[in-house]
Amino acid sequence: MSAGRALADVRAEIGRACRDAGRDPLSVTLIAVSKTFGAEAIEPVIAAGQRVFGENRVQEAKGKWPALMPTTGGIELHLVGTLQSNKAREAVALFEAIHSVDRTSLAEALAKEIAKQARHPLLFVEINTGAEPQKGGVQPQDADAFLAACRDRHGLRISGLMCVPPLHEAPAPHFALTAQIAGRNGLALLSMGMSADFPVAIAFGATHIRVGTAIFGARPQAA
Repeated sequence: MSAGRALADVRAEIGRACRDAGRDPLSVTLIAVSKTFGAEAIEPVIAAGQRVFGENRVQEAKGKWPALMPTTGGIELHLVGTLQSNKAREAVALFEAIHSVDRTSLAEALAKEIAKQARHPLLFVEINTGAEPQKGGVQPQDADAFLAACRDRHGLRISGLMCVPPLHEAPAPHFALTAQIAGRNGLALLSMGMSADFPVAIAFGATHIRVGTAIFGARPQAA
């Protein structure tokens, strides 16, 4: 299937999920997760009208997007993977949104760079809803205190929350928990849902969905 057709199918499914949930499709931002894919895979998706893309690594994004962006207006890059504190300067300069704020050292580094660069990417705090030790993210029981610290101690404008449910668990309870934490903290944005479960995420209020495989196909083996 061509990238353009795959993208159209994903957009149609977003429309169906929004209708089922009584939501406006324009309330959901589709992030095409282009990590590990090169220009030859990304260019057809841009040509089909997609403008918001997600990357996992700062260095990979720096290596491929400068050549792609001058040819097309309105490209918006989101960092959807773990961010090392020592990459905060580059991340603030390159990305319009960072979805993985999850620890004090990173909050401090981001606050410093945001002030220095006078650039304000959207910031999402990642919640480790499954308490998985191999994953980043704030534990749900620590989320309120961490969000307060981001706001009051570091002066960060947190816009929303992000989660990645455990692979072999039903995603709905994880989406519901993330939405609950966001609601009680006055956060409007929810980065939830990937290729296999984004319609469920939309039902639970996702405003940003991160879709890679359903658009680009299977990922290359080499990262």
